[in-house]
Amino acid sequence: MRGLVDYTDYLIVCSGQTPRQTKAISDEVRLQMKNEHGVVARKVEGAREGEWILIDLLDVVVHVFTPEARDFYRLDRLWRDAPRETYVAAAS
Repeated sequence: MRGLVDYTDYLIVCSGQTPRQTKAISDEVRLQMKNEHGVVARKVEGAREGEWILIDLLDVVVHVFTPEARDFYRLDRLWRDAPRETYVAAAS
């Protein structure tokens, strides 16, 4: 996001299959950022509902969506000109 916006360097967009799963993803991101990097989220929005959770870590902004919310808001399309990296979790 560097060079495109002034408020963050990285934008992470990910999905969970259900609101319960998005909440678990959000909780784990926040826990790992605190434990591994000493970074505490400045603001968290949407955690109660779990359809779209936004985690503001200043240099990194994380969006955790259900598939329906991700399709509705289309952040991937909005930021299509930004450099992109794709991560696929290994099967466990």
